[in-house]
Amino acid sequence: MQAILDELERRKNAACLGGGIKRIKAQHSKGKLTARERIKVLVDEDSFEEWDMFVEHNCADFGMEDKKIPGDGVVIGLGKIHNRPVFIFSQDFTVFGGSLSDAHARKICKIMDHGLRLGIPLIGINDSGGARIQEGVVSLGGYAEVFQRNVLASGVIPQISLIMGPCAGGAVYSPAMTDFIFMVKDSSYMFVTGPDVVKTVTHESVTHEALGGAVTHTTKSGVADLAFDNDIETLLATRRFYNFLPLSNRDESPLKPTNDPINRLDYALDHLIPENPNMPYDMLDLIVKVVDDADFFEIQPDYAKNIIIGFGRMNGSTVGFVANQPLVLAGCLDIESSRKAARFVRFCDCFNIPIVTFVDVPGFMPGIDQEYGGIIKHGSKLLFAFAEASVPKITLITRKAYGGAYDVMSSKHIRADINYAWPSAEIAVMGPKGAVEIIFREDIGDKDKIERRTEEYRQKFANPFIAAHYGFIDDVIMPHQTRLKLCRSLELLKRKKVEQPYKKHNNIPL
Repeated sequence: MQAILDELERRKNAACLGGGIKRIKAQHSKGKLTARERIKVLVDEDSFEEWDMFVEHNCADFGMEDKKIPGDGVVIGLGKIHNRPVFIFSQDFTVFGGSLSDAHARKICKIMDHGLRLGIPLIGINDSGGARIQEGVVSLGGYAEVFQRNVLASGVIPQISLIMGPCAGGAVYSPAMTDFIFMVKDSSYMFVTGPDVVKTVTHESVTHEALGGAVTHTTKSGVADLAFDNDIETLLATRRFYNFLPLSNRDESPLKPTNDPINRLDYALDHLIPENPNMPYDMLDLIVKVVDDADFFEIQPDYAKNIIIGFGRMNGSTVGFVANQPLVLAGCLDIESSRKAARFVRFCDCFNIPIVTFVDVPGFMPGIDQEYGGIIKHGSKLLFAFAEASVPKITLITRKAYGGAYDVMSSKHIRADINYAWPSAEIAVMGPKGAVEIIFREDIGDKDKIERRTEEYRQKFANPFIAAHYGFIDDVIMPHQTRLKLCRSLELLKRKKVEQPYKKHNNIPL
């Protein structure tokens, strides 16, 4: 018996060494943790149960029959984050460069199947050189098996991808189909074709970092949600983020007790909106002042900055926030902001997370680039997302809500449940000056008359009371009451039930 126990210990030690001391040191020299070190930081202490530690590949071509390492380049298992279960796979770059083989893929698929069946989220730590070339189409088939499970799990369990090394070629499509992507600056990258191929085909010279690095994907492409300075920071942020999410679409988000009273009044909000309607202000100030304990987790803060998305808590429960940002492009909606917010709204709806929308939007961004880029289709994605969402939806108009953008930003007409406005709200087809210059174009040469007409229009339409008269606004509230009103409304809407028409699925304007 002792001999068997000794053999088990030997095999476990061999598996834990991965590709060996030399390759582990190489990983550390790049400022990167190993696969198991990453898991240790991510999960609660001593909570990780590793599966398939002794799995090896079955390839016998190109001398691979003599190159077998236990685990075959990926660590999988079940752990806990804040005492809540999570399935994890962590690719091991020290073993065959983390390349995906048939055995490697089957390990990942195993925990994905369990996660789907048990209602437990999946976190994938990606650090791989791609498909294992020696296995050819078998490795490509392994990727497709993972992709299929990503699709099946979508909207059933949250899926989070951490890109902590290379992720290229077909490997990028699995993270792309997950709900959130976090990257590490200067040590991770994602692209379909690398710099060498780009140079050959398009004659463009570009570095790995510029083509697909963390900064590129969080500021330009919008592929990734957040970029962090190192592995530790990424993993700790993921721990914090995980606690906002439910385990599955059948579970409620975790309740975090708070000493922040729901009736807390913040009189600073009464002075948030500038006297000059053309002056900007920071919408983040409003979000931070109303959420529990000023704790707001922003998503994609460096992409499409004219709209804010993220998670906070109200009276202990997770809430998704969508808000125009007047500091950037005056809060206009454009292609990027519409796509960004629509994706977030749909995630919240999938997982029964209420949505609070703060509106200060002068309209859609005009311009040839926007029209040629398909603003009509992209803008309708946000409209579609808000309209189809059946979770509790509360909207607050702080200042401008003009034109079609008023409709799109979770208006009463697309099934928002409770709609508030501050006294400073202006709800109209367009701004007073532009409206008057169209209605009274024959008077444009008369400056005094135009000014009088503008003030007349402002008095009549640039306020919330006409919309309130028609019932499109449920209440005009004082800004300092905002937290109290939101908390009470969210408590009321916990009883919300919606019956949807039968359909296989909708056809969102992609």
